[in-house]
Amino acid sequence: MLGRGPGLPVTNAAIPRPTPPHPHSRAEDAQGIAFGAVMSAFGAFLLGSAGLITGQLAGLSLLIAQATGFGFGPVYLVLSLPFYGFGYRRFGAGFLRRTIAAVLLMVGVSMALPSLVGFRALHPGAAAVLAGAISGAGLLALFRHRTSLGGIGSVAMDLQDRLGIKAGWVQMGFDTVLFAGAFLVLPWQRVLWSALGAAVLNLVIAINHRGDRYIA
Repeated sequence: MLGRGPGLPVTNAAIPRPTPPHPHSRAEDAQGIAFGAVMSAFGAFLLGSAGLITGQLAGLSLLIAQATGFGFGPVYLVLSLPFYGFGYRRFGAGFLRRTIAAVLLMVGVSMALPSLVGFRALHPGAAAVLAGAISGAGLLALFRHRTSLGGIGSVAMDLQDRLGIKAGWVQMGFDTVLFAGAFLVLPWQRVLWSALGAAVLNLVIAINHRGDRYIA
C-alpha cells in the first residue's frame, strides 16, 4: 500500500473505495420487464409466422403448438408452471412475482399479435435472425431486472450466479437437445433456420449478460 508521504501512516482516505451499486427503481423494473416481455412475444410471433421454432421453453412450446394446433401462449403458460417453485427457492418471492408478471404479459401479447400484425412476405432466414436479435434483447432486459420467463432462463441464471457458467451457454445446451428432437417433427430446412435464430439469441445473451461487467 502507498502512504500519503514519507513517514506518514496509511489512512482510510488513501484507499479508494468502490462505488456502491445503484439498484433499479420500481419504475425502471416495470419498464424493463414490460420491454422484455413484449419483445419476447414479438420474437416468438415472428418465428411462428415463418413456421420456425426457437430454443428454451419458448422453442418447446412453439414445437408443441405447431404439432398439435394449440396456441403458443397457453402451451407456454402450462409448461412454465413447474419452474416457478425452483425460481422461488433460489431467487425469492420478488423474483417469482416479477417472473409471473413477465410470463402473463408475454402470453397475453402473443395471443393478441395475430389479430394486430400480419406479413405479406416473410423469409425464414430473415425471421430467424430478426427474432433471435429481438428475443435476445428482450431476455437481456429481463435478466438485468432479475426476472426471467420461467423455465430454462431461471436455471441458467442460477448456474451463472453459483458456478460462473454463462447463461447463454446453458441455454445453448438445452437447445441442442430440443433441435435434435425437432428433426422428427419439422422439415430439416425449417429446423436449420430455427437453429440460426437460436444461435443469434444465445450469442446476444452470452456476450452481453456479464456479471463481471454489469451490476444492475
